Amino acid sequence: MTDALGSIDTPESGRSDEADEQKKVRRGGKRGKKGPLGRLALFYRQIVAELRKVVWPTRTQLTTYTTVVIIFVVIMIALVTVIDFGFAEAVKYVFG
Repeated sequence: MTDALGSIDTPESGRSDEADEQKKVRRGGKRGKKGPLGRLALFYRQIVAELRKVVWPTRTQLTTYTTVVIIFVVIMIALVTVIDFGFAEAVKYVFG
């Protein structure tokens, strides 16, 4: 079952480590046989396939999302401006 150290990594069926090493060696497959242009073409085909899976927003959703982002940014700018002005006044009060 396990060796004296408690390792569970050893095979129980008695197979040798050499057989496991030979199994792990990869010989290339479809990707290994293609040249650089073939791999580049495969890459672009995969990009197009992934972009087809994307659920694109409608025009009204896009307008709504854009409006929400712009309003949020304006609010954050106002908040940071007020805090900055407050710190500036506090520094002027403390240091002169």
